[in-house]
Amino acid sequence: MPRDNTVIRLFSIVSICFLLLTACGQSEDFDTMVRGYASEKVELVFPTDITDSTLVLDAREREEYEVSHIPGARFVGYDDFEIEALVDVDKSRPIIVYCSVGYRSGKVAELLQEAGYTEVSNLYGGIFYWVNTDHPVVDEKGSTTRVHTYNKQWGTWLTKGEKVW
Repeated sequence: MPRDNTVIRLFSIVSICFLLLTACGQSEDFDTMVRGYASEKVELVFPTDITDSTLVLDAREREEYEVSHIPGARFVGYDDFEIEALVDVDKSRPIIVYCSVGYRSGKVAELLQEAGYTEVSNLYGGIFYWVNTDHPVVDEKGSTTRVHTYNKQWGTWLTKGEKVW
């Protein structure tokens, strides 16, 4: 009998190590993916960099925004983004743009910089990182766990919340 317990313990230890290595690999893969898609022209910032004076802009499509968004975020879209929609915003105000993982928001942030906005940043990992690190999202009714993942493939990067596509 002791031999069987040893095999079971060994199997358990190997399984735990595998799970830990896999989890670590996913984090590294997420970081690699985020940095691969992020604009080199725009600073990446983290949720802790958002202050009361920061204007948070959502650069996803309307359907994604309506499923959920960061509390207080202003919808600006991506395909239909227009600088003119922000004429009421002081060009020196801190702005953080986000999308799902950072690609679209990086492009919108570049356009803002080209238009003279001086304090523009891109949220690291977008709404996926935001939710994965236990920050809240809302919809028109209030707090929700639902997150639009764009499609099933991109949804693999969201590890918390309810995936919607």
